[in-house]
Amino acid sequence: HRLPDLLKQAETGRAIDTDMPPVPKFDALPARRVAQASAFLTVQEGCDKFCTFCVVPYTRGPETSRPAADLIAEALALVARGVKEITLLGQNVNAYHGGLTLAGLIRELAAIDGLERIRYTTSHPRDMTDDLLAAHAEVEKLMPYLHLPVQSGSSRVLKAMNRAHTRESYLATLAQLRAVRADMALSGDFIVGFPGETEADFEDTLSIVREVKYAAAYSFKYSIRPGTPAATMADQVPETVKDERLARLQAAITEASLAFNQSTIGRRCKVLLERPGRKPGQLIGKTPWLQSAVVSIPGAAIGDIVEVEIVAAMPNSVEAVPVNHPARESAAA
Repeated sequence: HRLPDLLKQAETGRAIDTDMPPVPKFDALPARRVAQASAFLTVQEGCDKFCTFCVVPYTRGPETSRPAADLIAEALALVARGVKEITLLGQNVNAYHGGLTLAGLIRELAAIDGLERIRYTTSHPRDMTDDLLAAHAEVEKLMPYLHLPVQSGSSRVLKAMNRAHTRESYLATLAQLRAVRADMALSGDFIVGFPGETEADFEDTLSIVREVKYAAAYSFKYSIRPGTPAATMADQVPETVKDERLARLQAAITEASLAFNQSTIGRRCKVLLERPGRKPGQLIGKTPWLQSAVVSIPGAAIGDIVEVEIVAAMPNSVEAVPVNHPARESAAA
């Protein structure tokens, strides 16, 4: 937020700013990242968790939340500009504490006329509270999709990472989510090759991918971040081992993503149209489960919410047809 001042200073000499003021950094942020249909709204920054691999607490500072009143005002402004979906952003978004909990903020935003969909990312398993679980059960505008990073399927590695959750507690949280919202889709983050990770630890990661059946996931090789505790840990894993494990993990994730998308074939849902497709007449939108859905609907426009039926699946997208479309009815006959 101080970049303009720093650029001006740099015209006559060095410009350095390493301070992390807890609130003023939000004051200069206008409504941003706006598309016709959806927008991102930063509600929280920073992290107090201090995972041993992560540099965020040192570069972004402690967990800081914007006041709820400011966020509601910004959301109202976004909706007035035509936004129908808002994704709440934060390094640990479910640690939000700007006068409301994240669940409380979601309920306030859900009362805004014209706002049709709410999402949030990125979450920490430690902060999946009872009121947030209840929001998933009770707030219709809160989409049935959650990005909840686990990082490893091995409780031993999770302890070394200082993740403050175990494999068992993570799976228990997911079970609670699916108990309150049966159609919940899940995504996650994974790190392979953390210092000391054995083949058995990695097999635990592969098994949690199979058990959870992620709709999507992001995976990375562990890389040293200077100044973090893991940077000086013994038993650093060789790069060749990391490469091999990452390839196996990504293959398992791709298999899980395809299986999830295939499981939605035949479902009817509403899609928020966001951008043109590659072919003439195609539009691409998002299903409630954050799938990219390709659909052709004469007369439809970006920003419309349309009812479709999913008819085909690929690893990273689905194909859909509008419900009661004449061409579909002719083919069915």
